[in-house]
Amino acid sequence: MKIDGQCHCGGIRYEAEVDPGQVSICHCTDCQMLTGSPYRVTVLAARENIRLRGDPKLYVKTGDNGRKRLQYFCADCGSPLFTAGDGEEGTVWGIRWGSIRQRHDLAPRRQIWCRSAIPWIHDIRELPARQTD
Repeated sequence: MKIDGQCHCGGIRYEAEVDPGQVSICHCTDCQMLTGSPYRVTVLAARENIRLRGDPKLYVKTGDNGRKRLQYFCADCGSPLFTAGDGEEGTVWGIRWGSIRQRHDLAPRRQIWCRSAIPWIHDIRELPARQTD
């Protein structure tokens, strides 16, 4: 599937070819801290299938599993855009779901780091809701 996306301010844009079956939710504490949310949604893609316009800033974080994770984001607006492993693990990038224009067509297919999942995430349907604010 062809996708395109950008950071919030539009300073970094990309196009990519992704497999819609490679969408996952991560509940790890790093993703919670880096997003300020209970989890993060990511779409995997081969680095060679991503065409990037702009120069994202890089932050390297050693994850809970001991592996280094490269976190790419916009230096101007702070939008998280990509993640990748270090060395040989850097050939597959995770594209941050919120930056993808076609995100509504990319439903998660799996969850990881569920031991860190916040218990109330499955109960939000019962909360009062409005279509806009």
